[in-house]
Amino acid sequence: MEVHKAITAHSKKQQAAVSEFLQLEARREAAIETAVMLCRNNQPFSVDAINAVTKEINMFAKYGVVPERKYVTPEMVKEYVERLNRQG
Repeated sequence: MEVHKAITAHSKKQQAAVSEFLQLEARREAAIETAVMLCRNNQPFSVDAINAVTKEINMFAKYGVVPERKYVTPEMVKEYVERLNRQG
């Protein structure tokens, strides 16, 4: 019975980590969308908000439950916007 309790506790902990990861991932995607929109409109933008959330995600990733995310540079945003503009 103790093994069952341990497995259940472990599963709940992993589910909580995945749930928090999904929330962080949504915040990161929203920050990326904001930076892309500003860049597309030739307005100043920052990747600080993106990378702050990335840091939080990567802290979770150390425990092996969720994947790491790359830090974003302004150049990466500009390159992405250039690709979007070429696609139409």
